[in-house]
Amino acid sequence: MKKSITPNQIKQNNYSLIYHYIYKNRNVSQQDISYNLRLSRPTVTANLTKMENDGLIQKSGQIDTEFVGRKASAYSIVPDFRVGIGVEILKKEVKIIAVNLYGEKIDRLAFDFDYEETESYFRTVCHKILEFKERLGLSEEHILGIGFAMQALVSPDRKTIVYGKILSCTGLSISRFTKYLPYPCSFIHDAQSAAVAELWISPELKNAFYLSISKHLGAAVITNGEFLTGKHGHSSTIEHIQMEPRGKLCYCGKHGCIETLCSLTALLEEKETPDEFFLYLRQGNLIYKKRWEHFLTNLARSVNMLHLVYDTDFILGGYLASYLCQEDLDFLYEKIRQITPFEEADDFLRISKMPKHNITIGSALPYIQKFLNTLAES
Repeated sequence: MKKSITPNQIKQNNYSLIYHYIYKNRNVSQQDISYNLRLSRPTVTANLTKMENDGLIQKSGQIDTEFVGRKASAYSIVPDFRVGIGVEILKKEVKIIAVNLYGEKIDRLAFDFDYEETESYFRTVCHKILEFKERLGLSEEHILGIGFAMQALVSPDRKTIVYGKILSCTGLSISRFTKYLPYPCSFIHDAQSAAVAELWISPELKNAFYLSISKHLGAAVITNGEFLTGKHGHSSTIEHIQMEPRGKLCYCGKHGCIETLCSLTALLEEKETPDEFFLYLRQGNLIYKKRWEHFLTNLARSVNMLHLVYDTDFILGGYLASYLCQEDLDFLYEKIRQITPFEEADDFLRISKMPKHNITIGSALPYIQKFLNTLAES
């Protein structure tokens, strides 16, 4: 026998519906809420009052209406009612970001610090995070959690590094951080973190192959809006597909992996920055053009192979994304057409919509999403 819905459940549902309506539409009036959610004005008024008292929403000016008389008060959520923190751990640097409930950057901190698996390292990083939080004036209850983006494969429960050759951190436990931090903490693979940010900014995205082209190469496969994890936790590790058995040595110990052909490390010379490279390239320097076309040709070979396996959209993300332009996509399409057996349309390569701070933001977003989902279920 189907259970009847209790009055209390109806109240909770109305509370959630109204909050998410305000969240989605940003600036709304009581009339908007009542009309679009088909709720009585007294119900809407009571819930708005409670949300204001709870600190979830705020009055934010007035809205023009078609009616004569006083303008209606506008309501919006309090974006920093709760905050997520993302941390990217790199070999020689740490990046920290705080994001609000819209996934927008509140503030950011980056500092040089060589990774070491020592108590001093973890204590110092956590101390920096706490200082960052204090500087922003955030209380303990503001922080939903801290995500640590790692250049490593992560266990399904996000508490352990199961493969971390770049940082030599295989076996690292999240407890090394939680020992000093009074918040929920978890690991996330940096490529998946970037893909999380992409999904956030493009919620209509359901299926895609996300390539994170940064100092190192990474990937994430998105199917039906979810990430493909696989049986053993190393799905989407396309960076270790061997393309040239006698090629350059990869950090994994094998030769000629896609990592050695399609990462920024493969593109740039020692101590050369992306800004420097693309400045000369876009100025028409022939030497840089030749290097770039060689890089794009290898990228086209790799994308074609992966596209034959999974016929879906490919998103070119990571640090490289902000430097890409339509001319580069046209070159990739032409190279792919030369080697693929099929008639390929120019419709499956996309440049990331969120190339800036995507890894750090993406590592914080699961905590934001969980909070919003909790409100939806309440």
